[in-house]
Amino acid sequence: MSLLSLMGRGGLAGACAGALSAVVSLVLAEPVIDRAIALEHANAGDGHGAELFSRDTQHVGMLVSVILAGMAIGLLFGLVYAVLHRRDPGADPWGRALRLAGAGFLGVVFLPFLRFPTNPPGVGSEATQQARTATWLAAIAIGLATVSAAGLLAGRLAERGAALPVRQLAPVGVVLVGLALLFALPSSGDPISTPADLLWSFRLLSLLASVVLWAGIGVGFGLAGLRAGAVANTAAVRAAA
Repeated sequence: MSLLSLMGRGGLAGACAGALSAVVSLVLAEPVIDRAIALEHANAGDGHGAELFSRDTQHVGMLVSVILAGMAIGLLFGLVYAVLHRRDPGADPWGRALRLAGAGFLGVVFLPFLRFPTNPPGVGSEATQQARTATWLAAIAIGLATVSAAGLLAGRLAERGAALPVRQLAPVGVVLVGLALLFALPSSGDPISTPADLLWSFRLLSLLASVVLWAGIGVGFGLAGLRAGAVANTAAVRAAA
């Protein structure tokens, strides 16, 4: 199984998962954004300028960007999967894909979300944009490092035959350290004028879209792996006959 085939499988799974995630965002999250924009216009009165792009154009742009982002994540997913496959070629492709997708979601999305929940467009000033981007990237780096360290520690403890409570509690301790590092990151301090109900509706729906994306990548990649394994087994049986 070559690196290119695994990355191609990941890119295809990511594009499909991105399309599904984009539809979820369009159906569920975009109406919340429209409500927030309407409220902003009402508060601004006549002083609010016209938007550069219409909402329909923005919707199309969102769909395309999420699909491309899903494809990029899928390519990286395939690369990491290839590294794991080289270390243990006999592992179940379905289970490995789901575990890897779950770890990716925890490290890239969920742990950073606990510190920096997603905000609707327009929240935050331009003066703090670079600082917010830097802290967001730092949060993702910490999240990935935390999940990787917890997984490696759990594997090492299992290899050494450590007791079950130790194998369970030690990775939890790593996650707690990671959370402490995340919450040590500075916040931007930008005021948020969006009503709390709209704000948290958007945040939770954005999190749901991320769940769909990562679950779609894991399921799609895993199913493709099962199919490839079945085809290889059939070919081996025919060759032996």
